[in-house]
Amino acid sequence: MIKSKLIIAFMLGFAGVISGGATENQTAFRLFYNQPADKWTDALPIGNGRMGAMIYGGVEKEHIQFNEETLWTGQPHDYAHKGAHKYLAQIRQLLSEGKQLEATHLASDEFMSVPLKQKAYQPFGDVFIEFPGHENYTNYSRTLDIEKAISSVSYKVGKTNFKREVLASFPDQVIAIQLSADKKKALDFKLFFDALHEQKSVSIAENAMMLEVQVKDGALNGIASLKVKTNGKLSVEDGKIRVSKARYATIYLTAATNYINFKDVSGIAKDLANSAMQQVEDKKFEDVKTAHIEDYQKLYKRFNLDFGDNGKSKITTEKRIEAFALNPDDPQLLALYVQYGRYLMLASSRQGTRPGTLQGIWNDNIRPPWESKYTVNINTEMNYWPVELTNLSECHEPLFTMLEEVAQSGKIVAKEHYDCNGWVLHHNTDIWRGAAPINASNHGIWVTGGAWLSTHIWEHYLFTQDKDFLEEKYHLMKGAAQFFTEFLYEDPNTGYLISSPSNSPEIGGLVAGPTMDHQIIRALFEICIEASEILGVDKDFSNKLAALIPRIAPNKIGQYGQLQEWLEDKDDPKIKHRHVSHLWAVYPGKEINPVETPEFMKAAKQSLEFRGDGGTGWSLAWKINYWARFLDGNRSYKMIHKLLSPAERPDGKVGGGSYTNLFDAHPPFQIDGNFGGTSGIIELLVQSHLDHIDLLPALPDALQQGNISGVCVRGGFELTFSWNDGKLEKLNVLSKAGKVCKLKYKDKQIELNTEMGKTYSLNGSLEAL
Repeated sequence: MIKSKLIIAFMLGFAGVISGGATENQTAFRLFYNQPADKWTDALPIGNGRMGAMIYGGVEKEHIQFNEETLWTGQPHDYAHKGAHKYLAQIRQLLSEGKQLEATHLASDEFMSVPLKQKAYQPFGDVFIEFPGHENYTNYSRTLDIEKAISSVSYKVGKTNFKREVLASFPDQVIAIQLSADKKKALDFKLFFDALHEQKSVSIAENAMMLEVQVKDGALNGIASLKVKTNGKLSVEDGKIRVSKARYATIYLTAATNYINFKDVSGIAKDLANSAMQQVEDKKFEDVKTAHIEDYQKLYKRFNLDFGDNGKSKITTEKRIEAFALNPDDPQLLALYVQYGRYLMLASSRQGTRPGTLQGIWNDNIRPPWESKYTVNINTEMNYWPVELTNLSECHEPLFTMLEEVAQSGKIVAKEHYDCNGWVLHHNTDIWRGAAPINASNHGIWVTGGAWLSTHIWEHYLFTQDKDFLEEKYHLMKGAAQFFTEFLYEDPNTGYLISSPSNSPEIGGLVAGPTMDHQIIRALFEICIEASEILGVDKDFSNKLAALIPRIAPNKIGQYGQLQEWLEDKDDPKIKHRHVSHLWAVYPGKEINPVETPEFMKAAKQSLEFRGDGGTGWSLAWKINYWARFLDGNRSYKMIHKLLSPAERPDGKVGGGSYTNLFDAHPPFQIDGNFGGTSGIIELLVQSHLDHIDLLPALPDALQQGNISGVCVRGGFELTFSWNDGKLEKLNVLSKAGKVCKLKYKDKQIELNTEMGKTYSLNGSLEAL
């Protein structure tokens, strides 16, 4: 359990003073449309971390497609390739001799996961609601209220106004649907289940319905339970529940599977689904709604961002994205995007649930792209980049739970594939916590997934200063580091310790000594050393890591002035690849920075210039963060412009950018770009990865005024500040851990010796008020 030390009441009066009307502008934080969704990426997402749904908002027929986080193909399984380590030395030797093709073939034959691919996250089912006689309607509105986490539809048929509200409640663990009319006995509809699964069955009663599905390839089955409460008449017609002559109807939807954990599928789905239903079947919708809003807003309202509304928030969302593509003069759209990112995090990663996949909690495809699993060579990590910054620290917990699980299978893989102790994770995992290299050796053998994910433990500690948490999770960091103390080997050509075999995701094939690996391994060793000192443990292990760090192959500047991606100087400046993995030490790492390593910062910037400004959604998001770290706010804003432009082109093609519901387009949809874009926008306003907090370090010309409240930074501080004409005006610093606070704004730096729980107020010159 993450022990929260968050203090959420922090001088509300001051926050109101510098908010610039933030409370009023909260109404702008919504997605809204004047027509129903035509397709899935037009529909609006809701979620409670365990269940998710997409709301289409149809008039004659409403479609609510839903998911439950544990419905995957497959079954408990050890993916390790037994005895693969016997071929490790030969693969390394071939790579050291420049025989990449031979090494790739050998690795493909003898070193890969069994089976070669991991399993897929599945859609669960669909709820359809038919409204006869609603063909002709007016005053249509479809909205996602981000402040309340409620999707709503309203329209008028004749003289009657109809309204729907749909929410996913975390406290009650249900999806709740409220249908209403403003005239007595005017509501008439039919309700039924469906699913994409081949094995499915539906049972029905007067006010209840049950959908049972069985995944085609695996051990998991699921039960979805639905109940209707209404003041109208209930009946069953043609396998559908009929509600007639009603003023209102409430529908509760629950779902569960037989999944217990990655080793146990002995649960009884029906009992789990019914248990959730029993908690709400006697509750009124308004009570469920009130509890939902209260729970959601305890987290959501900790943070606010306002760039000033120039009136474009009144434009429907799809038109607003189109307008931004033509003229990116809509600063408040960026604030909406950040709050939408926070909304998606709260919808897909709550305490006690599983972390968000490549598509969060949402998925509508039995054979989803990339199996909708966890790709950990960038995408899963990117999902969690904004979680600490935007004051949603608790939402990090599912990722740490996954690490506890995957470290167990990763320990087996470390031994079978490398004859090493500790644990390792390659570039993907699934709900069965596969850790072995999958798909193909030219990109699947990448050894630093577990190492990168372990840095999230350290980041959570840096933001919260929760020493108990660090003590609880330190063993994961240590286990990941222990693997590399045995895995690294001395390159016969250079004498450096290198990572081999591996690759630089996802370019260049199987290689020895990719730069990204060495950056991550150094960072892992360094945070383990710091953690051991804080906790007062493992001095000998810490000394061992310290002795290894200078022996690891260093960053190098190549013939084109670029940061080398590989051990050899073989970068091709003409390649415009979406991955720029060897810049990891710029972001999310900090080894390369303008203060300590300006020459490498220049080389990294040159590498990014070579790769260009194109890319898929998540790639654009990473570049937003990169340019923020290069302190070039206008270049970063250029990437934001691309990310917030329509993914669907007039010629019918789809590229990187945003769908009409603001989902990120890889394409198709991947949620990582939403989260990476969110973190990148905050990096323009505040950075804390070095030994100080840098205020407005990369402010673009387009964001010359604004305010932010509740933003968290490393060291255990929470900031509220405003700026106008590009200049800092006021700043509040809440100290949550009583640490020394080093602040930097332009050329001025100060230090504050703080007390836990105390707030410090400063003006734009960093002078005390």
